[in-house]
Amino acid sequence: MAKKIEKTNAARLLDRAKIAYELIPYTVDEDNLAATHVAEELGEDIATVFKTLVLRGDRTGLFVCVVPGNHEVDLKAAARISKNKSSELIAMKELLPTTGYIRGGCSPIGMKRQLPTYIHQSALDYERIYISAGVRGLQIAIDPRDLIAFVQADVADISRPM
Repeated sequence: MAKKIEKTNAARLLDRAKIAYELIPYTVDEDNLAATHVAEELGEDIATVFKTLVLRGDRTGLFVCVVPGNHEVDLKAAARISKNKSSELIAMKELLPTTGYIRGGCSPIGMKRQLPTYIHQSALDYERIYISAGVRGLQIAIDPRDLIAFVQADVADISRPM
């Protein structure tokens, strides 16, 4: 008998909003939390597996960038789009107290407080993308248009290939 997948807060929020999604478990490698590992475990193209990064701008404070797993956030582009002069990734120790999520399990859905969110424009190239469900070992497959509307994200060119 298949193990029941526990719904996360992110999944419950999508249920409440009546947004279609699928929860997809994968095997976690604590030594390799990279999106490439997640994509391999899912058997999906790395370009469809998005990672959620939290940044701090020098003018506006915290914001979120959701970028393809084979990209890195472009700090200058992210600063520009978020109306900052500069931006930087927040320190790892700040992630849990700021978002309620840990590294490798950070979702753009259901953070402690809604932060301005920017999703890389390539998300619109796909019928569905994968984002963290809010815990390591579980992804949400979702129509990127639904995700963008739900988190009230702006779509922009905020990353570059690694």
